[in-house]
Amino acid sequence: MTQDKVTEEFGSLVFSDADMRKRLPKPTYIELSRVIKEGKPIDLDIANEVAHAMKEWALERGATHFTHWFQPLNGITSEKHDSFITPQDDGTVLMAFSGKELVQGEPDASSLPNGGLRATFEARGYTVWDPMSPAFIKDEVLCIPTAFISYTGEALDKKTPLLRSQVALEKQAKRALALFGREPKRVTTTIGPEQEYFLIREEDYAARPDLILTGRTLFGSEPSKGQELEEHYFGAIRPTVSEFMKELDDELWKLAVPAKTKHNEVAPCQHELAPVFENGSLAVDDNLLTMEKMRLIASHHGLVCLQHEKPFEYVNGSGKHDNWSISADGRNLLEPGPHPEDNLQFLVFLACLVAAVDEHADLMRMSVASAGNDHRLGANEAPPAIVSVFLGDALTPVVEALIHKEHAEASEAELVDLGIPQLPAIFRDNTDRNRTSPFAFTGNKFEFRMCGSQQNLSDPNTVLNTAVAEQCERFCDYVAARADEDFQTVAMRFVRHTLRDHRRIIFDGNGYSAEWEAEAERRGLPNLKTTPDALPALIDPTNIALFEKYGVLSEAELHARYVAKAEQYAKLINIEANTMTYMARHMYLPAITAYSGKVASIVATKSGLGITSTVETKLVRSLTEGVERVWSLTHDLEKTIAATRAIDDPAERDDACRDLVIPAMDALRAAIDKMEVLCSKDCWPVPSYNDMLFYV
Repeated sequence: MTQDKVTEEFGSLVFSDADMRKRLPKPTYIELSRVIKEGKPIDLDIANEVAHAMKEWALERGATHFTHWFQPLNGITSEKHDSFITPQDDGTVLMAFSGKELVQGEPDASSLPNGGLRATFEARGYTVWDPMSPAFIKDEVLCIPTAFISYTGEALDKKTPLLRSQVALEKQAKRALALFGREPKRVTTTIGPEQEYFLIREEDYAARPDLILTGRTLFGSEPSKGQELEEHYFGAIRPTVSEFMKELDDELWKLAVPAKTKHNEVAPCQHELAPVFENGSLAVDDNLLTMEKMRLIASHHGLVCLQHEKPFEYVNGSGKHDNWSISADGRNLLEPGPHPEDNLQFLVFLACLVAAVDEHADLMRMSVASAGNDHRLGANEAPPAIVSVFLGDALTPVVEALIHKEHAEASEAELVDLGIPQLPAIFRDNTDRNRTSPFAFTGNKFEFRMCGSQQNLSDPNTVLNTAVAEQCERFCDYVAARADEDFQTVAMRFVRHTLRDHRRIIFDGNGYSAEWEAEAERRGLPNLKTTPDALPALIDPTNIALFEKYGVLSEAELHARYVAKAEQYAKLINIEANTMTYMARHMYLPAITAYSGKVASIVATKSGLGITSTVETKLVRSLTEGVERVWSLTHDLEKTIAATRAIDDPAERDDACRDLVIPAMDALRAAIDKMEVLCSKDCWPVPSYNDMLFYV
């Protein structure tokens, strides 16, 4: 699109603030703005006027239906479409949309994951309009972002706890800022999700049941070439992929998703999109929209978008970096300024972040736990499963000096002279980046790098917001208990003591090293390597007390989430295992047997002619042994699956999946991948890694 076209179409499918100002009566617009910007409650009269204006705007853009767009516990988005039509007595219809329809919907609350909060016969649930995230049009449907709750009021979605955590953080951050003489109207989080993904050809995808059913390749021998030449990262983008990216930009911009950066990632066929930062829950909504649009638009170009954390072995998997900060009336509270050592307000919020991550490292790890992400974390392509905080050259000396009651100055930005007169000198940032760190300070924000590419970012941000709210309250209580002392002195003491007490979480070195794993153990940091290890943090009594104290999640809601996550893990592993046995019996065994028969015929023919066939004979023997091994391992995996399914307790079932099913899957894969190396390409039933990763 041209510059004028981009400007004209950006946000054209979003019921924006400008549209509301234009279409709503001025008093209604002012009241709705207060709802959105100041967190005021909305009444039905205002909702009726908004609904009418929203409907008229949507009809003008070709929409015939509306839906409450929500985020159930499966992590994706859901929608049920209703038309605007209202039949009349004379056989005609009116296009109508009421405030009640805008504010509240009623999807089924028992058919979606609910962790036992709703029985099968208890079907009623409600969706509730979230006016802080604007309505938009998708496929001629007016989509209204909503929360999703049960008939009895429990949160059944990802958004409700996120919004509650934002309320909790805002309340406590305002209390902290009041001690500095500031009274902002709003304190909000800002998030910038960097989305990694793979693109492969549709015909390759269609030929692989494992990709179709699980999102990743369950079999595949190592390709002749992987990412070792480091030529794909930031390399020239394939023309087909470039066309996909252009259309994706155009469609996202129409939805006011601020897509900014696009490039090739490290692995072949891997790419990344990064947006401009937005307010917390809106950024999550827009990321989910981005993922949906990626999947849809890829098909326009003969491609399939893979968002699994590990679609292919032997090359990097995909993550989603959650860049998080906190702002008061638009001013970033994590901006250190030129002299962070003298910026007391910044130091207080920095100390709160460090303490929050240390005290709730188990929850941080839990928030990114999934069967897919278990393949990435700690695999020299993503941060390790050990949560730590990276502060860098600019802040680490300041922190160390504070702990030791010394004064240190942050390193100044240095001018880099390239020795080439025609090239301008540049300033070196005052801190490097650490891609091995799970939680890294990157200038004026923290980057949580552990998140998986296909996950909903509501979970990690709910944890982070709540944990920081707790530390902000502790700061306020600390100061209040010392009201007779000088505030500056007390606040600096809080910073120093907090950083001292939580120093163990700070680590600026190589998170991939074996030495760090040993050092982390000495420091007492948790190393929760798998999802079954991480999920129990959700129902730890200390964590239940945290979420209940700040009104984010009740004990019942937390137990429901634990059950839902545990069941999802076991179900995903079960689907993968079943897919493996299906492919082994119906695709690989017939192919290997057929090829073995061809080679055996050659051996027999040569033998009849008196020709020695030593190599062919060895090949037939290897193939025959391979067939027997694959058959045996397939049978073993089927028995293991059946035994695991019979386990009722969610924790025990997850442990069995991790300890029994996955090793059996790995053994079967190894056996079949060994056969792929021996068999003719023409006889192999699925596209190889060489085919899929290096298309033109």
